[in-house]
Amino acid sequence: MRLTPPRLLRLAAWLVCTILAGFAAGALAADRPWAETDIEMPVIQVGPHSYYVQGLLEEATAANEGFMSNAGFVITGDGVVVFDALGSPALADRLLAEIRKRTSQPVKLVIISHYHADHFYGIPALRAAGAKVWAHALARTYIESDAAQTRLAERRDIIGPYLGRNFTLPLPDRWIDHDETLQMGEVTLHVRHLGPAHTPEDLGLLVEPDGVLFSGDVVYTGRVPFIGNADTRLWLTAINRLLAIDARVMVPGHGPASHDPHKDARLTRDYLVFLRERMGAAARDLDTFDEAYANVDWSRFAAIPTFDAANRANAYSVFLEMEEESLHGQ
Repeated sequence: MRLTPPRLLRLAAWLVCTILAGFAAGALAADRPWAETDIEMPVIQVGPHSYYVQGLLEEATAANEGFMSNAGFVITGDGVVVFDALGSPALADRLLAEIRKRTSQPVKLVIISHYHADHFYGIPALRAAGAKVWAHALARTYIESDAAQTRLAERRDIIGPYLGRNFTLPLPDRWIDHDETLQMGEVTLHVRHLGPAHTPEDLGLLVEPDGVLFSGDVVYTGRVPFIGNADTRLWLTAINRLLAIDARVMVPGHGPASHDPHKDARLTRDYLVFLRERMGAAARDLDTFDEAYANVDWSRFAAIPTFDAANRANAYSVFLEMEEESLHGQ
């Protein structure tokens, strides 16, 4: 191809922009208080405007750098909306890099499904990119709790460099306390409060016309849920509420996207029902927890990822919950 003067000028302009962008990216990286990660983060498209990255079906470790949850993004034509911020600013930077491969639209809004470490610690990087952050007002209770500080200390021990110097628990720009519907470009976004479930504040996001529902941790696919202090009775009700939403694809907070939400919600629902039945019977019989745990046949769930890491703690949480329900005659 013959390089005419106009073509030479365009080529020179492209080279200058590329070099300047490289310098700018290098300067930005140097200014970041957190370490950079090059962890693999494949992007999966689930609708004309909707994408997600899938974390590993593991607990957070130094080896996986805390990348064990999902995050989604929607390219609307009038900016990008991100659903969940991943487990560190470094991971959120990797997510931003993947978004930039697909669009030059600015990241305008981040919606946090719930305030657990693997879903909101990446907020500082997304905020640095210019995004506003929304979360449900019920998350205030967690952010002010001792449990939040305990989890932060644990994460510092595991992935401290990727959190960065002086990392503190980031707050949203706006606490919301009711459902919202937004029109951005070609897309309608329905923000829905699905909780109380996994947490009191659980939010979901329905993307139309894509028919994609980002469900957060109300449903897990492919791994045992983390229960923590959840009210499992209300969680089961929330799953039914989630499944009443007409969605073509459901992207959970952990595990692969589902093209059959009713089928793929069964693991979470069946696991919660099983725990409530077994631990409820033990509570009524006045068994100790150790006796109760030892007497249960766990083989139905034992081969599912994160069973070894999560199941005993989950069972203990539900045992206490069922004792409380038994005392109150529920």
